[in-house]
Parts: sequence; C-alpha cells; structure tokens
Amino acid sequence: MKTARSPNWSWMLPFMTWLPGVGRVELKADLVAALTGAIVVLPQGVAFATIAGMPPEYGLYAGMVPAIIAALFGSSRHLVSGPTTAASVVLFSSLSIMAIPGTPDYVTLALTLTFMVGVMELALGFARMGALVNFISHSVIVGFTAGAAVLIAAKQLKYFFGIEMDSGGHLHDILFQFGQHIVEINPLATLVAAVTLGIGIVCKRWLPRIPYMIVAMIGGSLLAVALDLWLGVDQTGIATVGALPASLPPLSSPSLTLDHIRQLAPTALAVTLFALTEAVSIGRSLAARGGYRIDGNQEFIGQGLSNIAGSFFSGYVATGSFNRSGVNYEAGARTPLASIFAAFMLMAIVLLVAPFASYLPKAAMAGVLFLVAWGLIDFKEIGHILHASRRETGVLAVTFFSAIFLELEFAIFSGVLLSLVLYLDRTSKPRIVTLAPNPLLPNHAFSSDPDLPQCPQLRILRIDGSLFFGSVAHVEQFFDRLRAEHPEQKHLALIANGINFVDLQGGQTLALEAERRRTDGGGMYLINVKQGLWEELERCGCLDATGARNVFQAKTAAIRGIYQKLDKSVCATCDKRIFRECNA
Repeated sequence: MKTARSPNWSWMLPFMTWLPGVGRVELKADLVAALTGAIVVLPQGVAFATIAGMPPEYGLYAGMVPAIIAALFGSSRHLVSGPTTAASVVLFSSLSIMAIPGTPDYVTLALTLTFMVGVMELALGFARMGALVNFISHSVIVGFTAGAAVLIAAKQLKYFFGIEMDSGGHLHDILFQFGQHIVEINPLATLVAAVTLGIGIVCKRWLPRIPYMIVAMIGGSLLAVALDLWLGVDQTGIATVGALPASLPPLSSPSLTLDHIRQLAPTALAVTLFALTEAVSIGRSLAARGGYRIDGNQEFIGQGLSNIAGSFFSGYVATGSFNRSGVNYEAGARTPLASIFAAFMLMAIVLLVAPFASYLPKAAMAGVLFLVAWGLIDFKEIGHILHASRRETGVLAVTFFSAIFLELEFAIFSGVLLSLVLYLDRTSKPRIVTLAPNPLLPNHAFSSDPDLPQCPQLRILRIDGSLFFGSVAHVEQFFDRLRAEHPEQKHLALIANGINFVDLQGGQTLALEAERRRTDGGGMYLINVKQGLWEELERCGCLDATGARNVFQAKTAAIRGIYQKLDKSVCATCDKRIFRECNA
C-alpha cells in the first residue's frame, strides 16, 4: 500500500518550508524582534520618503505590505524589505527632472517605477538569473553608496540651515545654490539640527542599544517646541513635517502608459540591478551568520512580488534594508514571521502616533539624515580597496564621481561596465610563463625561475588562462615574438593544466602554431591536458591538426618523447644538460 506524499509547494509557496516548524519559542523571539523593528522603521520610513521626494507617509507604507510579501516569498529568515536610502536617492534623482517632488504626478511616476522594477525582478527570478548580481562588483556598491551618501547630505543642507533654496540637480548645483543663499541661514533651525545631530552621535557611540534615530528626533523636536513656545512660531521659522494621515496604506495604481514606460525604463533597470544586489548581498551576509543558505532566484521572486504589491498599496521601491535586517537579526528573530509581525505592528503604530508628526521639525530630520549619510560611507572598506588594487580603485572612483556628477542610475551602469571591461582586459591577457627543470626540486620539477638554463632546442611554457577569441591575439603575439627572438628553439611544449577553456578560435591558434613549428622542422606538444580541454579540442577538430601523438598526460613521458625528436647534433655540443635524458 502506497503512502500519500505531501505536495512540494516550495517552488510556488516557499513559506510552506518554514511555517510548519514555527513553535512557541520561535513565536516569542519573532514578536520581540518585530517590536524592535517596528519602532526602528518609524523614523527611517519618514526620513527615506523625504530623501525620495515623496510625502512622508509613503516611506511608512513602503515598510508594510512590501515587507510582508518579501518575507513570505523570499528565502531569507532575517532579511527585512522596505524603503532604503540608496533606492530613495536614485528615485529622487531620476524622477525630480520629470515632475515636482511631492506632487501627485511625481507620486504616480514613483508608483509606476516601483511596478516596473517589480516586474523586472520577478522576470529575472523566473528566468533563474540569480547569478546576475555577481556582475556588480563590491567596489561598485561601495562607490555608489558613498556617492549617494554625499548627495543625501547635500540635499539636506536647506533643511539643516533653514534656507529656502532649490535642492535639485547634481552636487555642484546644490552647492552653488547654497552659496547664493548662505546669508539666509536660520540660526534657530541650525541649532535644532545640530542638537539632533549631536544627540544622535552620542547615542550611537556610547549608548548603542538605544535606537539613536528615535532619541535624536525626539530631542530635536522637544527643543523646537521649546523655542516655539519661548519666541513664538512666527519668530523661530522652524518648519515641521506636518501631521501624517493616521490610516492604513490606501489603494493606488501605476500609470502604465507607453510614454511613462519609455521614460522610466533606464531608471527601472538600474534600480532593479542595485536593489537585487543589495537584497541578495544582505541576505547572504545574514545567512552566513545564521548558518543557512538563501536561494538567489527565490529572493528575486520575493523582491519582485513585494514591489508589484507595493505599487498598488502606496509604497515606492522597496528592497532589503541593511539597518533593519541587522536589527532584526541582533534582536533574535528566528523566522520571517518577525518581518511580518513588524509590518503589522507598524500599521498599528502609524494609527496611534501619526498626528504627532506635526511636531517633527524638518531640521531635526536633516540632522538624522546627516547621521544616516555618514554611516553609509564605509571608510574602512574604501581604504582597503585603495591599498589592495588599482583596478578596483578605478571602479570605485568612477562609480563615486559618476554618482555625484551624473545621474545615479548611470553611476551603476558605468561602474558595472568598467568592471566588465577590466575583467575582459584581464582575461584577454592570460599569463604565459617560461619553465625549466629545477635540479634542486624533487623529481626535477618545473620552475619559473628566470636564472635556470634553457634547452637550446625546446621552450617550455605554461599558459594560465582560457584560450578564446578575446585572448588569442595576446597568445599569438607571444608566439610570434618567441619565434623571432629564439629561432633555434624549434620545439615548443605547452603545460596545459592552466588552460580551463578553449573555443574554436583558440583551438585554431594552437593548430596554426603547431603547423608553423612543423614547417620550421620542429613541433608543438601539449602536456597535462585536462579532460574538458581534450574534449573541446576534439570537438573543434583542432586535436588532429595539433597531432594526437604530441599530447602527453605526464611530464616524464613528455620529456622522454620530445627528447627523441631533438637534433642530436645540437645535443652533442650542448652544455646545458637540463634533462635527465641529456646525461643518459
């Protein structure tokens, strides 16, 4: 009698793999972590929405429904999705040239962009393209984040100093505007911002367990209220965020017109790549600490569904948040239920405290965002990149300065493009090393020591890299130079264990070199050929041209066979005697 097997829902309902295992211990831990996460996201949501040019409540809405969907359909136990600084900066930089921030048209564009990003993420997930984020190097992320941090601070100058100015455009535009309005600085607004910043620094450095953003905003708000009561609201001129609507996320809809899709397509692609990289990187980092693995493709699907849902529930682009995910992990979360509970708790908190946002000064928000911007710049990693690699330093610099002086989405593209160009440049020039037997090593092993004597008739090379259409020019130039500088070395032996791949053009290069060596009265030989390389040479028909008899799987047999083909008249007068066969 066959036993009934439970259906495997993991491909469509991934939460069915962990939800049945949730018990009392997991529920308790997740509820505690959720309460912490809900408190933390409250000031962050408002701050990030301000950065994005959206009404403040949209930052809170983006941390509700999208966070629930991402937790249910992702693969990470600790990743928390919602609004992030980088996504907010990209959104503002891209959409502020199309519409006035905060207006209904601007919000519609943001919802449309969110929907498009979600569709792209979902499509990439279904296409099993989880490895795509590997093409965005770490240096691109560090440079982009640092550039975004500088822009965040620059765009908050108007609120930090209480100046009415245009904060759109690139860094130099903002600084030029600030210089023109510097005489209009409001000292009271600056005092509120500075006190908020100071409280935040003190709490973050000496009281790390206290949510510094909340304490700093409360401190700045109390100071602003005291100044208003003492001098009067008209005298202080300290602007506030205004009361937030005490309501759950209202239904919304993106505008999928052809014009909007065409306008937003480049931005959507850039945001998709960056958002997925951010989410998967955070997910992998926390999974490594938690002792489990995540599925990159499933994370793509979860992020895509969360943004599609968010576009219909008044949320803008959401992705994995490092701050909230880290807090979630440190607070003891066991399962994705912590993210789900936090989203529902946030809904309850918004209904209770939203009216009090009318006391929140924009200057206090600016002080908090200065802290956020400073925290985004990873000085330690930047220093490591600067000392470790010139290539990665170039990628970092290009991405950073592109983020500051160009549109942010192009900063990502430029960094990725430069990374790929440098990678192709490196792979197109495989390392070619001259070898010779070293009598001081066991079994006279081959060594790359340049002081070792060379056989007058035989050159031994090792190629470290693949032979494909992009690298054959470099290899051919080396072969030509070798024949011109050492015409007496008519025989060439290639140690092939460093060649992982050869395409048709690479195989033809080997065949052509073998033919030239035979014409000159010598030969070319392959030693230590991998099984995969052998099959590829056979498949492209190049093994026959190279000569199957000239392929050896061991060094000893190769030297013995090649020695028989050397010109013995030259051997008779040779004083190198580097092979054992020479002495025999």
